[in-house]
Amino acid sequence: MKIAFFSTKPYDRKFFDRCNEGFGHEITYFDTRLVRETVKLAEGFECVCVFVNDRVDASALIALAAQGTRLVALRCAGFNNVDIKSAKELGVTVMRVPAYSPYAVAEHTVGLMLALNRKIYWANSRVKEGNFSLDGLLGFDMRTRTVGLVGTGKIGERVASVLSGFGCRIIAHDKVENPVCKEQFDVEYVSLDELFCTSDIISLHCPLFKETMHLINSETISKMKKGVMIINTSRGALIDAKAAIEGLKSEKIGYLGIDVYEEEEELFFEDKTFEIRTDDVFARLTTFPNVVITGHQAYFTQEAVTAISKTTLENITAYENGGELENAVISD
Repeated sequence: MKIAFFSTKPYDRKFFDRCNEGFGHEITYFDTRLVRETVKLAEGFECVCVFVNDRVDASALIALAAQGTRLVALRCAGFNNVDIKSAKELGVTVMRVPAYSPYAVAEHTVGLMLALNRKIYWANSRVKEGNFSLDGLLGFDMRTRTVGLVGTGKIGERVASVLSGFGCRIIAHDKVENPVCKEQFDVEYVSLDELFCTSDIISLHCPLFKETMHLINSETISKMKKGVMIINTSRGALIDAKAAIEGLKSEKIGYLGIDVYEEEEELFFEDKTFEIRTDDVFARLTTFPNVVITGHQAYFTQEAVTAISKTTLENITAYENGGELENAVISD
């Protein structure tokens, strides 16, 4: 099948080219993001392959369908950037990679917790400058701390696994309780309000839907413990960044670690070293000494990118051969 790959980097091409040796698809790579204005690049391609910051809204889908595109293959788990209802109406199939390496994201999540707690980023900078003072670097034992997980799917389960080894008390909120979390890691399921009120650390592992949009906002922050740590390696819009800034200024939020950001599509995955930052909210976040930001790299391990490549190409092959589309995204 002819596939137009958008938002690609050299590492994407390396892994997909290697994996495609076993599939034989005809791949054309584009650096640019897929938005309505770049749809023309996909003319003549039955399939487009997109990533987290491509914008596959109704207008883009209408234009894609008019050009003959019949499959949108996401090389990620989330699909909030695709108008699924419009895709169904247009007869365009949408497929995703529901699981690639929950270990990668879970390990990065815990890494953010430890970096913030023990101020590893500051300590490293100080030592390089010859400053071996411990002033300001005081952390806390993770053991016995209460960690609240919002979402206990495959990634949340892996985070629970690691934190249980630290001796943390783990509470969680999810519409569907995970029996592995309960039976193996002693996770206690509670209401969202109780989780916000009692957690020392809150880690977000839920998808972005209307009901989870700005889950962390002024109201929910007001319910939290003073000095709470908030970690987000899921979707940027789960956190109202402006509310988080106010929480940091008031010291209600004591630590913030994010790998995702609501307006990241104009920032992440690009080298902006010599560009003026026009996003005042993001710029403000970078000024806090108790904030660690990574650029959507939690998934980025050899194992995860290999799995993403394989599953994406398997999805496309299944569609091409008329097989079972087990990873298709179904509209409500």
